Amino acid sequence: MRPELGGAVKSLFLFLFLFLSLLSFSLLFLSRRLMAEETRISLFFAFVIVIVISIKATFTLASPSDHTYQVDDVVPLFVNKIGPLHNPSETYQYFDLPFCRPDQVTEIRETLGEVLNGDRLTNSLYQLKFREDKTMEKICLKILKREEVAQFRDAVKNNFFFQMYYDDLPFWGFVGKVEQEMWGTIDNLWPSEKGPRYYLITHVEFSILYNGNQVIEINALGDPNYTVDITEDTDEIIVDFTYSVSWNATSIDFVDRMDRYLRSSLVPDTLQIHWYSIINSIVIVVLLAGLLSTLFIRNLRNDLLKYSNEDEEADKEEVGWKHLHGDVFRYPPHTSLFCAIMGSGAQLLTLVFVLFILAFLGVIYPYNRGALYTSLVVIYALTSVIAGYTAASFRTQLAGTGWEVVKCVFLTGVLYLGPLFLTFSVLNTVAISYRATAALPFGTIVAIFLIWTLIIIPFLSVGGIVGSVYSSEFQAPCATRRMPLEIPLLPWYRKTPAQMFLGGLLPFSAIFIELHYLYSSMWGHKIFTVYSILFIMFIVLILITAIMSIALTYYQLSVEDHQWWWSSVLCGGATSVFMYSYCFIFYLKSTMSGFMQLSFFFGYNACICYAFFLMLGTIGFHTSLLFVRHIYRVVKLE
Repeated sequence: MRPELGGAVKSLFLFLFLFLSLLSFSLLFLSRRLMAEETRISLFFAFVIVIVISIKATFTLASPSDHTYQVDDVVPLFVNKIGPLHNPSETYQYFDLPFCRPDQVTEIRETLGEVLNGDRLTNSLYQLKFREDKTMEKICLKILKREEVAQFRDAVKNNFFFQMYYDDLPFWGFVGKVEQEMWGTIDNLWPSEKGPRYYLITHVEFSILYNGNQVIEINALGDPNYTVDITEDTDEIIVDFTYSVSWNATSIDFVDRMDRYLRSSLVPDTLQIHWYSIINSIVIVVLLAGLLSTLFIRNLRNDLLKYSNEDEEADKEEVGWKHLHGDVFRYPPHTSLFCAIMGSGAQLLTLVFVLFILAFLGVIYPYNRGALYTSLVVIYALTSVIAGYTAASFRTQLAGTGWEVVKCVFLTGVLYLGPLFLTFSVLNTVAISYRATAALPFGTIVAIFLIWTLIIIPFLSVGGIVGSVYSSEFQAPCATRRMPLEIPLLPWYRKTPAQMFLGGLLPFSAIFIELHYLYSSMWGHKIFTVYSILFIMFIVLILITAIMSIALTYYQLSVEDHQWWWSSVLCGGATSVFMYSYCFIFYLKSTMSGFMQLSFFFGYNACICYAFFLMLGTIGFHTSLLFVRHIYRVVKLE
C-alpha cells in the first residue's frame, strides 16, 4: 500500500480490516474447546490493540491536499544530517561542517520516532520556489580557515554524504570527491606517489519533477566542474557556494511518488537474486521439515500403539516417555522467571504482528521519518497488558501465591527493557562522546521515562491483576508423583547444548539469506520493502521452530529425561544464537568501521537477537506443551 491514500481507499482498507478482525474474533470464541481461557483472553487484548492502532494509523496517512502549491510558492528545503556512507549509525548534524548557515538556525520540531531515528532537521539558505528555475544562485561566499578545511577534507576522505528533505521527500548527495592521480601510459598506469586529491563540491544542481501543483521527485547532483582542492593545509580558502534549480513536468501521480525509493538506493540491489534465494530457502526447509516430520510421526505412532495395546502383559515394566507420566508435568525451577519469559515472548510476538499490519497498511514505508520507531514505542507500551496478563496467569496456574505473582510481573517488566536500557545507556554515552545525532536529547529521555512510568507500568499491572484473577487451572492429564525420578546418565549428544545446536541450526538455515538482506537494510543503505516475503519467512521460522521443539522434546522424553520445560525454551530460542553469530560474519564482510559503528552494530543486534530468543523460546515451549499434553492424554495409563 502506498503512503499517500485517498479517502475512498482509506475507508475500504478500514472496512476490510475491521471485517477480518471481527471474523477472526468470532472464530476465536467459537473455538472455546480448542483453546485455553488465558490464551483466548490474550488474543482478545491483541485484537483490541491491533484494531485501535490500525484505525488511528489509517486516518493519519498523508493526504495529497497537504502537498499542493501555486507557482512561486516557497517550499522550504530542510537540511538533516551528514555522515560517512559506510557507517549508517554515525551521523552528525548538517551544520557540524562549516557550510553556509542562516543567521538563525531553527530546528524543526521532531516527533519521538524522528528523534530516535537520528533526524535533526533545520532550516537552510536554499530558496526553492515552486516551478521557479534558477541558475548559479549564490548561497554565500565563505572564507574557510585551516581548521574548517581540515573538517571538510576529513569528511571527503570518509566519503561523507548529506541528507535533505523537500516537501517530505528525502534526497542525498556527497560532500566532495576523491581523485587519484595516475602516471604512465594508457596501457601501464600506476598511482602517483603524492596520494589522492580531495575536492569539495561547491555547486549543487537540484532537478525537480512536478505534476500539476504537486512536487513528485527531487534529486541533488554535485557539479564536478565546480570544486575546490582542499588536499593541502592552507591558512584560508575562498569558496563560493552556489546552486541551480530546474523544474520539469512528469506524468507520475502524487500517490506514486514514493515508488522510486522502493526501486533504488545508494547501493544497488538485485531483486531477482533475492527472490531466487527466498524460494530456495523455503524449498530446502520444507523438504527437511517433511523428512523430519515423517520419521517423527512414525515413531510416535508406534509408541502410542504399543502403549495403548490392551493385550499387553499387566506386569510389563513401563519404559520410555510413558514412564515419565508422574514427572513430565512437574513445575520447572525458577518458575517466576520462566513465566516472565512467556509473558515477554507473547508481548514481542504481538508487537511483530502489529508492525506487519502497519506495514501492509502503508504506515511504515521507507523514509517515512520515525514511523517505525514511533510504532515500536507505542505498540510496546500498549502490549504491556498482554505481557502482564500472560505472565501472571501462567504463574498463578503453576501454584503461584500473591507475592510470587507480583515478583513474576515485575520480572516481566524488566526482562527485556532492563537489558535494552543498559545497552542504550552505554551506546548513548558513546554517541554523546562523538557528538552524533544518535545521542538522544535530555527531553527525549524524559519522554521515554514518562511512557515507561505512566503507560507501561499501569498496563503491565492491569494485565497482571486480570491474569491472576481470571486464571484457570493448569491442565495436566497426569498427576505428579511426590518424588522425581532420577534422570539416567545421557551421552553428550542427548544433552541440552547439543539439542540447542540442532534446534537452532535448521530454523536459521531457513532465514539466513533473508537475514542478509534485512541486515543490509538495517545497517546499510539498501531498501527492504518486500514485507510479504519477510512475513512469510517469519511464519516459516515459527513453524520450523515449533516442529523442531516438538521433535527434540519427544526425543528428550524418550530417554526418560523429564526436565523438558526449560529445554524447550532454550532449544526454541537457540536460533537467536545463530543470528547473533552471523552478525560477526556480516560485519567482517561489510565496509563499516570505527568504534561507534562497531558498538552500535553489536549492541543493538544483541537486543534484537535477545527479542527473538524470547519470542521463539515462547513458541518452542507452548508447542511442546501442547504436544506433551496430547500424547499423555491419548495413551492409556495403567
